[in-house]
Amino acid sequence: MQNVWVLASVWVGLALVATLLAIWFKISTALTEIVVGTVAQLIFGAFIVQGGLGAKSDWISFLAGTGAIVLTFLAGAELDPAIFRTKWKESTVIGLVGFVCPFLGCAAVAHYVLHWTTRSSWLAGVALSTTSVAVVYAVMLELGFNVTDFGKAVLAACFVNDLGTVIALGLIFSPFTIKTLIFVGASVAIFAVLPFLTPWFFKIYGGRVSELEAKYLLFVLFAMGGLAVWSGSEAVLPAYIIGMVLAGTVGKDHVLIRRLRTLTFGLLTPFYFIRAGSFVSVPALRAAPLVFVALFFAKMISKVVGLFPTVKAFQYQREEGLYFTLMMSTGLTFGTISALFGLNHGIIDQVQYSHLVATVIGSAVIPTMIANAWFMPRHLLQKSTEGKPAVSQEVTLSAG
Repeated sequence: MQNVWVLASVWVGLALVATLLAIWFKISTALTEIVVGTVAQLIFGAFIVQGGLGAKSDWISFLAGTGAIVLTFLAGAELDPAIFRTKWKESTVIGLVGFVCPFLGCAAVAHYVLHWTTRSSWLAGVALSTTSVAVVYAVMLELGFNVTDFGKAVLAACFVNDLGTVIALGLIFSPFTIKTLIFVGASVAIFAVLPFLTPWFFKIYGGRVSELEAKYLLFVLFAMGGLAVWSGSEAVLPAYIIGMVLAGTVGKDHVLIRRLRTLTFGLLTPFYFIRAGSFVSVPALRAAPLVFVALFFAKMISKVVGLFPTVKAFQYQREEGLYFTLMMSTGLTFGTISALFGLNHGIIDQVQYSHLVATVIGSAVIPTMIANAWFMPRHLLQKSTEGKPAVSQEVTLSAG
């Protein structure tokens, strides 16, 4: 498909269809975008245009990559510093266990049961060790848990879990050279300066129609992403840390965050998730469905076995502990980012990628449905509202 504008209309049309499906079925827009991308690639490739959706076009790759970077930044910026001040020990221990157990468990299953190579098995461990901060945040907000100590602890533990994923992805698969040392040194210096430079810069030059704040943040994200790629790493890795260090400033500017969300969810992330879905091979899934089953249960069992006793150790009741565990067993954004990283760098092939993404999608839907259907700790909502109905908002799980 040579006409750029026709191709762009197709992609945006698919994003619109995915959004409508998400609204009708009340599920994550990211999920429907991945599924729509998979189905559309299958239909277009077989019946309409040779090459399908053109997902490997340079401009589509750029928009998709930008979407992943800004989405990762926003996930970090949503961190409330007060959460760690009140729940730092609990959140750190639970978050680390939530990362380490599935990381080792899924890597072992991939290597010893599915007979994947060592590198592809470690990649599987990274991709399936994640939790979905965005999905959990949306659920907490919709139900009213976000104002409870319980909800804040869950969110903080999710941040620690995904931070472990980000670090593991960089440490395991980035080549250690002089470029790596330069990247690490520059990152530490920039991360230390940003919390002081950013509010000062915004105070003097911000608040204008020209949207200087958005340009400043995109410049920092692109510059650090470029430095990461130059060092042999991935552009999304510094974005999460940048979001975290700016959570106390940018994260509190709700108007700026809303504008960035509009840019990200309205234009950028549909290209990322639809593109990710277009790389899923349906024939590969049909040919070996037991691979998906093995990976899915590897993640669920390792998460539950590691997390439930750990959560219970912090004096949570059985229902609260199970809900906490199931929420942290979700996964989506960082799982697909890690899988796509592995595909782009030749660590896994398209068949393995297809099974990983299918597993990630399943882990985003099934634990959430089970948790909300059978294990929701409603008594915590009653305590937080002092007899009033729990806050209910129309929140779509748009971020994934």
